[in-house]
Amino acid sequence: MSGPFALIAEDEPILALTLQRALERLWPELRIGAIAENGNEIVTEALAQKPDILFLDIKMPGKTGIEAAHELAEDWPDGVRFPLVVFVTAYDDYALNAFEQAAADYVLKPVTDARLGKTIDRLKARLGQAQPADSDLDRIVGQLRALVPASAAPVERLTVIRAAVGNQIRIIPVADVMVFEATDKYVNVITAEGESLIRTSLRELLPQLDPAIFWQIHRGTVVNIGCVKHAIRDESGKLSLKLHHYGASLPVSRVYAHLFKPN
Repeated sequence: MSGPFALIAEDEPILALTLQRALERLWPELRIGAIAENGNEIVTEALAQKPDILFLDIKMPGKTGIEAAHELAEDWPDGVRFPLVVFVTAYDDYALNAFEQAAADYVLKPVTDARLGKTIDRLKARLGQAQPADSDLDRIVGQLRALVPASAAPVERLTVIRAAVGNQIRIIPVADVMVFEATDKYVNVITAEGESLIRTSLRELLPQLDPAIFWQIHRGTVVNIGCVKHAIRDESGKLSLKLHHYGASLPVSRVYAHLFKPN
């Protein structure tokens, strides 16, 4: 029987090779695939290859390791066990405490055999547990939520949005927005009167929105909770929202489904 399969995401070639060699030395049965050089690449590779284990560098181009894990949790196929995740980090003690609280495994740079050996022992034990795929994914989603950093400082809330429409500037009260939807380099602002594009990213926009009113329900979607008519769960357990005065249903990813649990 072949050993477990792992993918590594690390943008620094020397550090990637060091981790790969250490794993080959300490865990000969582990099969290691191609090393991804950024967060976008590891998401693509992981969804295609369905590894048992992911070693994710925290700071990578494109997406951080935590963002990549979030995206994978949203897009992971039902019934397939989610990979065990190990974050590779140079964080300080404060940030490491967040990993401890979330029960997520991590190794510090530079990687040492002693620390990596302990991680390998934990991974072997968890791989041996007969845990349902969806249950394992629910657990890692909860851990990932605990790792999302809060805003470092208060940000002034937006009250209006200025959107270019031809040679005009449309002034949109933020309270009138039903949905913000990420579209490549733009955000689509959806109101009952229509749609407008603004040249910003959802990541830049989110801290300026009131989190009590605007809830993120997917990595590319933020909804005005006051516009939600009801949430619907289909036969497979997937959640979607129906809004007042808006025809399309909006899917809710696993990462944010907890927001709609009954009291």
